Amino acid sequence: MSNKKNALRAGTITAGTALMLLMSSPAFALTRDDGDDPGPGLSVIQTVGLFVVTPIVLFLIIAGLVMLTDKSRKKAKV
Repeated sequence: MSNKKNALRAGTITAGTALMLLMSSPAFALTRDDGDDPGPGLSVIQTVGLFVVTPIVLFLIIAGLVMLTDKSRKKAKV
C-alpha cells in the first residue's frame, strides 16, 4: 500500500515540476515589454566580482565581527 502512495507522490511531484519548468520557459522573455531599456552587459571580471568575490568578502567581514564581539569565549588562565 505504501509503495503505491510513494509512486503516486513521486509522479505528482514530477508532473508538477515539469509543469513549472514549462511555464517558466525562457522563451517568454524574448518579447520586450513597453519601456524595457536594458543596460549594457557585465564583463566576466565584473560578473565574478559581483557574484563570487563580494559574497565571500561580506561573509568574512560578518564572521570576523561575530568572532570579535563573541562574549561567550573566555580566555583560559595558564
